[in-house]
Amino acid sequence: MVKKYVVRLTSEERKKLENMVTRGKVAAYKRLHAQVLLKADISDKGPGWADQKIADAFDITVRSIERIRKRLIEYGLDAAIRRASGGGRKRLLDGSAEAHLIALACSDPPEGRCQWTLQLLADKMVELRYTDTVSYETVRRVLKKTKSNHGKR
Repeated sequence: MVKKYVVRLTSEERKKLENMVTRGKVAAYKRLHAQVLLKADISDKGPGWADQKIADAFDITVRSIERIRKRLIEYGLDAAIRRASGGGRKRLLDGSAEAHLIALACSDPPEGRCQWTLQLLADKMVELRYTDTVSYETVRRVLKKTKSNHGKR
């Protein structure tokens, strides 16, 4: 199989990566990406390792190696070493909506209730148009995060 993204490091790039691997404090994922690129390099050091051999040596997937290669070729060395951006879900409640939720949770509960439930809070957030939709589980996570952060002040 012919690789679409072939790693050919310049001597400066190789030196930078080798320094990351052998010296100083570097985030583990950056060191891993540097090691992957060094092993995949087919420049003057000879043929690079096969992706499966790299995957076995560093206990990562072949797909991860392919993504690192691709970022190197398309965006350069710095992008290949960093974590990819854009992953994960979009937050359902922004900072403003979270603040409204916390204020609501601290307010008096609705008439006929002795306390707020997670579902009541979620429904009230939608009713007050702080958000289009929110689940009681999202409300729980926000309040839990707030409670754990509040105790650390």
